[in-house]
Amino acid sequence: MAKTKHTPEEKARNKKTLRRVLSYIKGQKRYVIFSLFCAGISVGTQLLVPVFTGSAIDCMIGQAQVDFDGIVRAAVWIITLTAASALVQWLMSLCNNRIVFSVSKELRNAAIEKIQRLPLKYLDSHPSGDLVSRVIADVDTFSDGLLMGFTQLFTGVLTIICTLAFMFSVNWLIALVVVVLTPLSLFVTSFISSHTFQYFQAQNRVRGEQTAVINEQIEGIRTIQAFAHEKQSMEAFDDVNGRLQDVSLKAVFYSSLTNPSTRLVNNIVYAAVALAGSLYAISGGISVGQLSVFLSYASQYAKPFNEISGIVTELENSISCAARVFELMDEEEQLKEKEAVLVPDGHVEVKDVSFRYVKERPLIEGFSLDVLPGKRIAIVGPTGCGKTTLINLLMRFYDVDKGSIQVSGQDIRDVTRHSLRGSYGMVLQETWLKAGTVRENIAYGKPNATEEEIIQAAKAAHAHSFIKRLPQGYDTLIAEEGENISQGQKQLLCIARVMLCLPPMLILDEATSSIDTRTEIRIQSAFASMMQGRTSFIVAHRLSTIREADVILVMNDGHIVEQGNHESLLKKDGFYAHLYNSQFANV
Repeated sequence: MAKTKHTPEEKARNKKTLRRVLSYIKGQKRYVIFSLFCAGISVGTQLLVPVFTGSAIDCMIGQAQVDFDGIVRAAVWIITLTAASALVQWLMSLCNNRIVFSVSKELRNAAIEKIQRLPLKYLDSHPSGDLVSRVIADVDTFSDGLLMGFTQLFTGVLTIICTLAFMFSVNWLIALVVVVLTPLSLFVTSFISSHTFQYFQAQNRVRGEQTAVINEQIEGIRTIQAFAHEKQSMEAFDDVNGRLQDVSLKAVFYSSLTNPSTRLVNNIVYAAVALAGSLYAISGGISVGQLSVFLSYASQYAKPFNEISGIVTELENSISCAARVFELMDEEEQLKEKEAVLVPDGHVEVKDVSFRYVKERPLIEGFSLDVLPGKRIAIVGPTGCGKTTLINLLMRFYDVDKGSIQVSGQDIRDVTRHSLRGSYGMVLQETWLKAGTVRENIAYGKPNATEEEIIQAAKAAHAHSFIKRLPQGYDTLIAEEGENISQGQKQLLCIARVMLCLPPMLILDEATSSIDTRTEIRIQSAFASMMQGRTSFIVAHRLSTIREADVILVMNDGHIVEQGNHESLLKKDGFYAHLYNSQFANV
């Protein structure tokens, strides 16, 4: 495998990432200082132990020449220093864990807050599995690398520096042998780390792809099995799994060189010190006890290179993961909102609006609409004509490219999104329930609702009867995505949620698509009561459900091609009449 070199862009990105990581660590400054203090104490105590060990050896050289008092004093110091070292290492571990997990918490919070501020177009165009991988797996890997860095890097660097200082203070000639061999350790560390980063970076990227594929296949397992698509799904998974295996093996190959390579260097240093020290001891230059001190220092000096090379590998991987998280956090946010609060009266005006999801593909062009307060507006048309897109624009999930949408005479871009969206009650064809009780899901938009209000909303949505049949009634836990209740029951709960809030404007996007005909008739009656005095937008494919609308907008290719009530549009015998009659042609 060829040696990997970082491009200038990668080096610049890594430096920027490192600076941003340090900015998060600044908030834990006092713990960092105390950790460094503990690291210094730990290294100092560990380096003093060989001194007293050597002193004890020198106290028993020669027959009948044993200084028992000196040995006891040395033993007491060794025990005391060892206990002190264990204590400060424990304290340092507590500090390091506090630093790392606090930084990880802040990073995850920042990432989730960022996702909340990202425009819907970003979330629509990126696999949810990849986002989950960045927030969970990448931050976990980053935490592991950072923890290893704090735990071993401080003590490793201090050990190298202090060991050299101690050795030079005892005998500079032997210490010089260690210094001469130091570049060999540095070369090995540099060689390994330069090869690992790219592969760990690729590993994290492919792992994100794999998470996305797994997430997609688990969510769509019924469809996969229904269409006998298991083989193709396995092939897609095998492809990404194979690529992950390939880059993981390469990353592990180089990182696994760390121990054997640095141990070889350690043994070379140890042997060189032993040889030089033995010759010097024979000539009377140092005592046997001092030689034992040097051998201990040579072992301690070389050991951190082994650890640091592993740390460098982990930190490279950690920085790569942090870069993916920061990449998410640097994405362009939705347009900054103004502070004005919307006070809706139900008047909605769409003025010459144009919008495209993709710049090269026109969707809505020159669209205008004036909806008076309390009117029921039905939006119909073939698939892809722009019905749901109009809803996205009304709710400001997307911003218009041209023109404006005004509510109560205010441009919706001049008010807070919270006040705008709080003015609408929305029931979509795609239901969403959070993991929690039935009661919590109904009260999602009004957390302070009373028990009586919740029950009344459920009765209005014709959900009360099935809720009472659940094992714990309103306290029944809904599984993630509502997997333990039917699709129709999920939609009834979503309708009850809106019934509870009763905002001044409503959006019903195929709100009864998963409900049986008998229940739909009753729900339509409830909707009719709910829509009284409220501006309502009703998107429907089943045209029988919108006969009572005040105005029916017939859309095609992003334009209103017809508008009027049900009877007048049928009399025109145009696009709407064709759509309506086609639904009942075989009845």
